[in-house]
Amino acid sequence: MSPTSVAVLGSTGSIGTQTLEVVADRPDDFDVVALGAARSVDLLVEQACAFRPDVVAVADPSVAADVASGVPDGTEVLAGPDALAEAAVLADVTINGVVGFAGLPVTLATLAAGRRLGLANKESLIAAGPVVQRVRTTPGAELLPVDSEHCAIHQCLRANDVDERVARIVLTASGGPFRGRSTEELAAVTVEEALAHPTWAMGPKVTVDSSTLMNKGLEVIEAHELFGTAYDNIDVVVHPQSIVHSMVTFTDGATIAQLSNPDMRLCMGYALAWPDRFEVAYGAIDWAELGRLDFEQPDRDGFPCLDLAIAAGRLGETAPAWLNAANEVAVAAFLDGVLPWVGIGRLLADVLDQWPGDRAEDVESVLDVDRRAREATRALVVSGN
Repeated sequence: MSPTSVAVLGSTGSIGTQTLEVVADRPDDFDVVALGAARSVDLLVEQACAFRPDVVAVADPSVAADVASGVPDGTEVLAGPDALAEAAVLADVTINGVVGFAGLPVTLATLAAGRRLGLANKESLIAAGPVVQRVRTTPGAELLPVDSEHCAIHQCLRANDVDERVARIVLTASGGPFRGRSTEELAAVTVEEALAHPTWAMGPKVTVDSSTLMNKGLEVIEAHELFGTAYDNIDVVVHPQSIVHSMVTFTDGATIAQLSNPDMRLCMGYALAWPDRFEVAYGAIDWAELGRLDFEQPDRDGFPCLDLAIAAGRLGETAPAWLNAANEVAVAAFLDGVLPWVGIGRLLADVLDQWPGDRAEDVESVLDVDRRAREATRALVVSGN
């Protein structure tokens, strides 16, 4: 049996590098045919030399020459804003680890080509859920979530094949590095503290989102889009041990949970092996050493981004795209030292109030809303409001 061809886009980020670790452990089963990143030349070239793909894609054309000079002979270099999407359709399975709204074209191209998509880029479903839903119906298209919570839900739902028997989805959150802090303590949060996640090793933007609980609010939207569950039937609980990655409660009162030690390679392996499973026990638990599992309600007053995201999801259409774009600008302002941590939620509340109510008719309408939201958010950052 020939190996499954794989494209890893966002290959130089946390998701991409860990996916390549999983693939490297099973060289007879997988063939990396495409790699892609925004502009990380050195690591991308190193990966290309290790896996020798047919194609390497870079979104930033200014680094194309540097990449081309370092990749192996015979590897084609694609460059420009469409390069990652072009590479996405070259494989049986594409892992989308691109950060932010830039991952949307990869998602759309993969599904439209009838390929399997391992989706770590939550912004695709959050910003353009209605658009993505249309291409999910393409014959052959499969969407496997590559993040701990939605991968867990996907696994839990395999216990039941009747949608009407799902009562509730419960997303778990670690609580981030600031769980339990007072209002005064939150006002003094530094960039260094926000980037020190207690459980997961992630990129800076996602790590800040975890600290504000924006990531969990966006994951509620993602769960709604992935599984068709109503917002009233999606709960969030804080679980600091990060062992229970999410749960599904059924109409008979039974709750199925997915438990493992924190290891994103389990999710990547799940997407790559689907519908099978790997024999490598990523995240296996030593039950004798587990100790305790704690759960608590999130602090919605101290972490307003959670409810802001859910509010945008309930508004629907382009409201999630509007908030997502605004959040990217707000997080960048925080990382640049321009905006305090507590200012992220305040700023986003003001921006969400400005949502113009546009419908998500197509990609162009979503892109237009994304652009206008960024402009509106930057204007508020500059004005100090």
